[in-house]
Amino acid sequence: MGHTTDPREPLMTTIHMGARLRRLREEHGLTQAAFAETLGLSASYLNQLEKDTRPVTSRVLARLSEEYGVDSTFFASDADTRLIAELTEALSDPQVSTGIPAGDVIDLVRAHPSLARAFAVLNQRYRNSADLLAALTESRNALSDEADTFALAMPHEEVRDYFYQRQNYIDSLDTAAEELTTRIRMNRGDVRAELENRLAEIHGVRVVRRVDLPDGLWHRFSARDRRLDLSAHLTGGQQAFRVASELAFLEHRELLDQLVADGAFSSPAAGALAQRGLANYFAAAVLMPYQRFLDTAEDFRYDVERLMTFYATGYETVCHRLSTLQRPGASGVPFSFVRVDRAGNMSKRQSASGVHFTTSGGTCPLWNVYETFSFPGKIMRQVAELPDGRLHLWVSRTVTTRPMRFGQPRKTFAIGLGCEARHAHRTVYAQGLDLADADAATKIGSGCRMCERPACPQRAFPPLNRTLKVDAHRSSLSPYLLDEPHSPAASPALP
Repeated sequence: MGHTTDPREPLMTTIHMGARLRRLREEHGLTQAAFAETLGLSASYLNQLEKDTRPVTSRVLARLSEEYGVDSTFFASDADTRLIAELTEALSDPQVSTGIPAGDVIDLVRAHPSLARAFAVLNQRYRNSADLLAALTESRNALSDEADTFALAMPHEEVRDYFYQRQNYIDSLDTAAEELTTRIRMNRGDVRAELENRLAEIHGVRVVRRVDLPDGLWHRFSARDRRLDLSAHLTGGQQAFRVASELAFLEHRELLDQLVADGAFSSPAAGALAQRGLANYFAAAVLMPYQRFLDTAEDFRYDVERLMTFYATGYETVCHRLSTLQRPGASGVPFSFVRVDRAGNMSKRQSASGVHFTTSGGTCPLWNVYETFSFPGKIMRQVAELPDGRLHLWVSRTVTTRPMRFGQPRKTFAIGLGCEARHAHRTVYAQGLDLADADAATKIGSGCRMCERPACPQRAFPPLNRTLKVDAHRSSLSPYLLDEPHSPAASPALP
């Protein structure tokens, strides 16, 4: 079937997204000719779209939506999608704005991404300053001369955003780790021994396993004594991980320094924290080399427990590694990875997709990551629908560190691993689930501050960008009555 383009036909976006269109076709196992036929296009026209010689138009998007259920968010870059969500969250605060149209936010991100990112960072620092002021006021303390002038930057949040903006993939570190494993030719059962041999032979560092390290201290490296102390409480995989992290400093210090410099962190503390995070990234890449790990993950259909056994490492480490498989031309399932505690504090959050995790007001209690605390060690699955209509598969489980002595509290977290439903068929966790049934999916949000679902029984407080209606003579399942979406104070839904 032929196709001609009307020059007056509006374009979906000025950014050509041929690679995504090709990926959608390949996910459905279709040739260009078969895919073009379902869209009412000629094969040559589709070929031009996939090669980015023509842009995706609104007419093509309509056919894609009808045939394959994709919308504009599919053709927005993941980085843009996250930035749009961050700005939406920032602008939903009535103290910042009174409601800015969704189109204006999208136009700002697409036309001036650097400016949009700067605004998002400023808003985060504003929120941090408000939290700090509230804490100081509550405790009736005042800022002293010794107060950390960089406190408003929150080093851990800067580091999280550093990895978040890079979709949790650092190509130079991954490549360096693969080269190391190739040089030392590690056998799967001898990883720890080979790493320790390299530490001793190349760097003159001896490893000492100790039972007398201070409580909570897992390892300690002394450059002066050329000695690496490891806690005897660590498993073999944990010991190998810490040896590999120290090898990152010994063999790739310049690369680590350059990556930290690229982050332009606002304080020495943030820079040091980022350096440690990058060393840990390198360690995971050494224990689970990219291409080998990706091939194994695909073969095991991303079964985390099988991967744990195969690579002799922990559940959290495997999940985090799965979220980094975004090498161009050799990518795995684009997972989002989170770690939360019982109180809802999100200590780790990384996303290889467009999922945005709110940084204020808590997350959604209907999210199955919290249900896992009632079933320790059991893997829980959930098909969830986000407010933008996209379906996701979430796989969650608790992880617990064993105490080092009697009376010491355990450290327990819930680990969540999620991907869009269109990728879920590649995983073992999709077995027996209807990933296309939106009615059966759990309706979750990014947190009550941002979620506009009007009838949610778990709502803790109204969204910031909606007007609260109070009627003393009316009650409902949801504790709050909201204005209608078309009212002046309401904001349209964003992708």
